[in-house]
Amino acid sequence: MFKSNPPSLNVKLTKTTMACALAFALLGCNNNNAQPDKDPKTQTSETGLSRNVNLWPQIDSAIKADPAIEKRAKAILDKMTIEQKVAQVVQPEIRSITVEEMRQYGFGSYLNGGGAYPNDNKHATPKDWINLAEAMYQASVDDSIDGSTIPTMWGTDAVHGHNNVIGATLFPHNIGLGAARNPELIESIAAATAKEVLATGIDWIFAPTVATAQDDRWGRTYESYAESPDLVKAYSAAIVKGLQGSADGDSKPFSDDKVIATVKHFVGDGGTLNGDDQGDSLVSEQTLIDIHAQGYVGGLNAGAQTVMASFNSWHGSKIHGDKYLLTDVLKERMGFDGLVVGDWNGHGQVSGCTNDNCPQAINAGLDIYMTPNDDWRKLYTNLVEQVKTGVIPQARLDDAVTRILRVKLRAGLFDNPSPAKRALSGDQSLIGAAEHRAIARQAVQESLVLLKNNQNLLPLSGNQHILVAGDAADNIGKQSGGWTITWQGTGNQNSDFPGATSIYQGIKHKVEQAGGSVSLSVNGDFTTQPDVAVVVFGEEPYAEGNGDINNLEYQRENKRDLALLRKLKSQGIPVVAVFISGRPMWVNPELNAADAFVAAWLPGSEGQGVADVILRDEKDQIDHDFKGKLSFSWPATPTQMPNVLDGENDNSTKPLFEYGYGLTYSDSSELAALPETFKTDAKQTLTSKALYVGQVKKPWSIAAGPANALTTLTSSVLQTPEMRVQTIDRFVQEDALSIEWLATSTSEFGLYSPFPEDLISYLEADASLAFDYKIMTNQVNAMQLGVRCLDACDANIDITEMLQNNFDFEQPDTWGKASVALRCLSQKGATFSKMMSPFVLSSDKPNHIAISNLRIVPNAGKQALISCE
Repeated sequence: MFKSNPPSLNVKLTKTTMACALAFALLGCNNNNAQPDKDPKTQTSETGLSRNVNLWPQIDSAIKADPAIEKRAKAILDKMTIEQKVAQVVQPEIRSITVEEMRQYGFGSYLNGGGAYPNDNKHATPKDWINLAEAMYQASVDDSIDGSTIPTMWGTDAVHGHNNVIGATLFPHNIGLGAARNPELIESIAAATAKEVLATGIDWIFAPTVATAQDDRWGRTYESYAESPDLVKAYSAAIVKGLQGSADGDSKPFSDDKVIATVKHFVGDGGTLNGDDQGDSLVSEQTLIDIHAQGYVGGLNAGAQTVMASFNSWHGSKIHGDKYLLTDVLKERMGFDGLVVGDWNGHGQVSGCTNDNCPQAINAGLDIYMTPNDDWRKLYTNLVEQVKTGVIPQARLDDAVTRILRVKLRAGLFDNPSPAKRALSGDQSLIGAAEHRAIARQAVQESLVLLKNNQNLLPLSGNQHILVAGDAADNIGKQSGGWTITWQGTGNQNSDFPGATSIYQGIKHKVEQAGGSVSLSVNGDFTTQPDVAVVVFGEEPYAEGNGDINNLEYQRENKRDLALLRKLKSQGIPVVAVFISGRPMWVNPELNAADAFVAAWLPGSEGQGVADVILRDEKDQIDHDFKGKLSFSWPATPTQMPNVLDGENDNSTKPLFEYGYGLTYSDSSELAALPETFKTDAKQTLTSKALYVGQVKKPWSIAAGPANALTTLTSSVLQTPEMRVQTIDRFVQEDALSIEWLATSTSEFGLYSPFPEDLISYLEADASLAFDYKIMTNQVNAMQLGVRCLDACDANIDITEMLQNNFDFEQPDTWGKASVALRCLSQKGATFSKMMSPFVLSSDKPNHIAISNLRIVPNAGKQALISCE
């Protein structure tokens, strides 16, 4: 039905292409998309970075400028007030806006974030989605209050199918699709997704993600198709055609079964230092073009009408406020005439901005502020005032609104019926349609990568007794990963996926058809010894932020899945490992403990696609061979990163499995035992990690109060009925904190992050939590030091005696020193790979202390005052 593995996409990056990316050269690379002009114009950024706009490619969009549309957009714009124009550039979220507020303001667009549903109901029906879309649309064209009849549009993150909607088809995440090497299949997936989205009345999809991830520690690696820009470029074009239609395809642009596409996140999100989500990309401009911008070349040439700005920075400049990239490059040099939408309050991260006040972003080239929560109200008011006072030029606002109107006119939103009356609206048969599930099943089949198949264990005969084990075997939520019904993909159960199939269910069905039998045991126990065991295991679901790690070793803290594999193998049972993950990981011990090893990525709702490949048919013939090839190289060590040029650069370590690797059933390959220990890269040697030294360090913020009602410190003083926190001077101005407990109810002071941080390397390095302190009263009452981590794995230890005994009360102006080994908190159950707060002081009695110089010190646990040895 679909072509697979086109030769041009079934090879790893050429040395020439990759050398261009590595060299940081401005001239000489054989890249016909980015030929510099003979007399290039350069400029220097505020950070001293030399930039040359003429290096960037120029696009030739499949959707051309239409004089009739331009004339119509201008006619609409000329009649608009400043207030109406500003409403077009503000995008609230469904949990923070009512239908009546849409009627009052006439916002140009709105969105539902991950885990947001009509009526705040996770199990909202397609009809509920349609009802909300219809109500918002009718309110937007009602001119009784705001005087505007411009239709609004609804945007959603349908990143692997219509993943917010119960019962929708869930396709493999992008990393698996990259392994399939099949652009035509990708186009079909996009077309199916568009139909399911349209069935719920939504116009606009925030996809595809075209990041070219270079560091697998990044929690969004699974949203990237490949570490190769060539594959990302080809896929970006394919998915835009599938979503929006194309002149040479079955559906013309923006026909009744098409939606508006978004290529995101512009630009460099896959190239941040250490894979830090929303971090800083420090690559050269040529590398930004050659590696990280090729997805935009593909997608924009295919006609994508919207681009989403990225959270990340480029050499310290936040993209949401970078005029050079958003305007000089994207709009003027590349020639993009669609709209640029921000990401979730991304404008608030621009220097000098807050979520509700950021003229810098629109002046830089942002056209729509994505502003969830209640910040949109103040943002709207501030923008109106800033236009009226000239802080935002009228011409810039007019350009932004023109771009929004242009996209709406091209998409037919002014002429189409309302959401409830459109061709596919309310057609519940499209949600999880059999045709769509068949496409998803094919995608699963083609995405699987066979890494090991000793003694040709696979494919398995169905006519035998098979034990299926592992906590991912019968867990559709886990096999689907993040961005699945909820934002992080957590909190789901199999009943939330009507019509879907777990991997176990797929195996059971196929084995029983062949006359065999299957038993399911998560922990691998059995009463009758099986002929073979299939163990399905892997990463827990996560999305951006929560997925960041600092080391690629799988299950560093608790090797429970390795124990399960070894337990079965020690009983003489052949073991097939099916690994569920959003990235390649260091799994040498698990590879050694399995006879066959399949990288299944995050296959989505059609788990039977795994059984199609690893099992023979009922006639004991090969049903489907492995087609998947690694779109990311597989690490030889837990600290091997970044990805690009792995094994090609003389200064890098060859990966365990190179880009493009993948066995088939015709291959005869025996994987020898792999090393299960590794040397720490010198570059990975840990130094002290400052938490509060002179000031609080990112990503932490200071908060205090009752644990369920914390208040964040936003100035020099934080006052609640229970606590008072104030910055004080020790060596320099405001380099210490005074912390006072005022009440007898339990309250806490701590450093908190919005996302979990991976600090397990410090636990492994026998680190201590150390700080200086001063007792501000004549004694210390009961005091606990603790940490807070994701998934309720908090831990506390009593430090009252340590504080009391190591402070000289006769010299009250001196400071004492405190230290606690991290192992003490680990022994209490703390999970350092998912740390939300690395330092919490709590008490239920009046206390008053000061702290400074708070840090995590490696190799200091044995010397800590509380060492727990």
